[in-house]
Amino acid sequence: AGWLFWRVMACGRQSRGSKRQVILFILCVCVCQSGAETLRYSLAEEMERDSFVANIANDLGVSPSQLAARKARVVSEGSEQLFRLNQNTGILTAKESLDREEICPQSDTCTLFFKIFFENPLQLIRGEMEVRDVNDNSPEFPEKEMVLEILETAPPGSRFPLEGAQDKDMGSNGLQNYSLGSNSHFSLALGTGKDGVKYVELVLERQLDREEQRELNLLLTATDGGSPPRSGTAHVRVVVLDANDNIPVFGREVYEVRLAETSPPEQLVVRVVATDPDEGSNGKVRYAFTQTSERSRQLFELNPVTGEIRVAGNLDFEEAKNHKMVVRGTDGGGLSSHCKVQVEVLDVNDNAPEIVLTSLTASIPEDAPPRTVVALFSVRDRDSGDNGRTECTIDGNLPFSLSPTFDNYYELRTNAALDRERTAEYNITITAMDWGTTRLSSQESIFVQISDVNDNPPEFTQEIYTMSATENNSPMLQIGSVNAIDADAGKNAHVRYALVRQESKEQHNVSVNSENGEVYILRPLDYEEVRAFEVMVRAADSGSPPLSAQAVLRVVVRDENDNTPVLLHPPPDSSATAGELVPRWAREGYLVAKVVAVDADEGQNAWLSYELAKATEPALFRVGLHSGEGRTARAVAERDAPRQRLVVLARDSGQPPRSSIATLGIALVDGFSDAHLRVIEEAPAAEPDGLLTLYLIVCLACVSALFLATAVATVVVRVRRARKREAETLPTFPKAATESNAGSLPRSYVYDVCFAAGTVNSEFQFLRPLFPCFPSGLPPGPGEQRSSVCSQEVANLGEEGD
Repeated sequence: AGWLFWRVMACGRQSRGSKRQVILFILCVCVCQSGAETLRYSLAEEMERDSFVANIANDLGVSPSQLAARKARVVSEGSEQLFRLNQNTGILTAKESLDREEICPQSDTCTLFFKIFFENPLQLIRGEMEVRDVNDNSPEFPEKEMVLEILETAPPGSRFPLEGAQDKDMGSNGLQNYSLGSNSHFSLALGTGKDGVKYVELVLERQLDREEQRELNLLLTATDGGSPPRSGTAHVRVVVLDANDNIPVFGREVYEVRLAETSPPEQLVVRVVATDPDEGSNGKVRYAFTQTSERSRQLFELNPVTGEIRVAGNLDFEEAKNHKMVVRGTDGGGLSSHCKVQVEVLDVNDNAPEIVLTSLTASIPEDAPPRTVVALFSVRDRDSGDNGRTECTIDGNLPFSLSPTFDNYYELRTNAALDRERTAEYNITITAMDWGTTRLSSQESIFVQISDVNDNPPEFTQEIYTMSATENNSPMLQIGSVNAIDADAGKNAHVRYALVRQESKEQHNVSVNSENGEVYILRPLDYEEVRAFEVMVRAADSGSPPLSAQAVLRVVVRDENDNTPVLLHPPPDSSATAGELVPRWAREGYLVAKVVAVDADEGQNAWLSYELAKATEPALFRVGLHSGEGRTARAVAERDAPRQRLVVLARDSGQPPRSSIATLGIALVDGFSDAHLRVIEEAPAAEPDGLLTLYLIVCLACVSALFLATAVATVVVRVRRARKREAETLPTFPKAATESNAGSLPRSYVYDVCFAAGTVNSEFQFLRPLFPCFPSGLPPGPGEQRSSVCSQEVANLGEEGD
């Protein structure tokens, strides 16, 4: 699988167009088959620190650069990391000097397991390291001096077990042989028990004689099989006793006990009993351990008087499942016998599962596809059976799942689409629980951060922004701001603003700050030219590719009172000398003239009011506040001056108000003839030979003829109707006369037009109004005009026309 992976990677580098699916397939094959490939090495113990172990790059057939690119690393099983992998050279070295006896006590073989992890993509390769034993330990006897009390009556061939030596080395470097110093009474007998442990016994070759020799001092030597061999010695002091013809006898040759590993100290394990029929001190038996390992002596204690064996330390099934001890019972006469005690340690669920994190991706993009590997970890439980069987779960409803791989390894993968805007980070709690009767568990928290992807366009807070600015504003006036929010983070959330290009000149009047969205008016606006305009604003983020949104910016121009009322009548450039003609018989309320003005502003700024600012006779005239009509305030008197001058002020309602002044000249006359004569006398001489004068004379003649025809027709019709006694009938005026009141003047007034002979410019002379009257209070008949005049007014009108 490893060779196949590297071949595919090499082909992928040669052909950049290889499909991603092929890589994923090969990755799955590698992961599934990685358990089948094992690297095996051996290393002698007690090697120096950073000693060479192997060249991983050569063994895997890869270059050191590939090791560094894929972040290869070695992980030892257990909490202590014993090896180091150099990614630049591919050399595997030992971090510390290894002591086989410390790592694998009481084990014939010592194998360390490790795994080599590759990332991008993920690959695991198993490795085994056999630690070879070195003869660095000499055999040692538990006691430097052993004392044997032997009856002088002991027959030749009697055997006396001796305390065996312990050698921490194993195999050929372990304990191999015993030898006894030169003597004439004893020899050694070597044997191997069913468990493979060598034992030694002292064999009596010649009868002892206490009277001849009370003690014998022997030298016992234990030798291992190393090269060179190592040895250890102990002194054996044999005390010759008087005769004791009964030896202690144990009730059982082998005591078998099953004990839970959680047994507390001082708990009774078993009681061994040996009986001796002798009397006195020869019948009193004392107990002691013999041929028992040092570890067993630490875990159990033996009462020398009662023979009770109790727990003295903390038992651990995972350390040792069985303990074998030999108990020697010796009477007061020195005779002894032996029994075996075998303690089977029962497993108890006392170890919680351990979670070991091997690989972790701290940050994944939010657009990562489902089944993306986030972390790799292993779970181990030192218990056995169901107590060591584990399962893993994830707390909470999270878009992640666990997938078991091999050797209690799990992969943490995504199982749904991620959204950073909804959840930016996850604190994943992994719970590992065993299957024991009392289930134990442990937890490990993994913090995974979701990196942002530009998947959200900016959103304006409003679809349409309406802002206002007063006309005649100062340049670069800020009138508001637009705001767009992007749910992404970092540069993907950095929003910049700009105007969308449009074919409109109003776009050049406004500008938007690209950073904060502030809206500015670049040049003064004119309400009378543009009252409102719209532009499009775009907000784009800084992602790749950038996303954008648009909103409408509507700018409303507020009117300012920047226009003075413009006089339409009388024209500003007209002379007030000729003025208006008012008959002296005019009564109160007689319409003299109407001042007409307009204002280009809007609303209140265009509301006009009129007032009489100055007059020759202030009490004679008044001006309508809103109509601008100049009327007589009283009847004209004989004492009033024939020439009157009125100054009318047309003012708008803006703040501050603006105004214009109209000057009216008024002449008080007794009739039209006098008025004509005065006009002729006062009118300046003019050139009679102009074309304009000719046109005016023709027009005057036509109008006069039309007027006379109208008057005659009116009289004729009235006479005819009078004969028919139709008092309600009114005279009918020509349509042209009724329609001549268009413009700003009311429809209820009709004026006569008079021209002075020999003048160039025409002047309109307004006479008294023609009010409708209905005889006998009757309403006008159907089809008759309501603007008929009374007969008296018609008669007066005819006289004035003549």
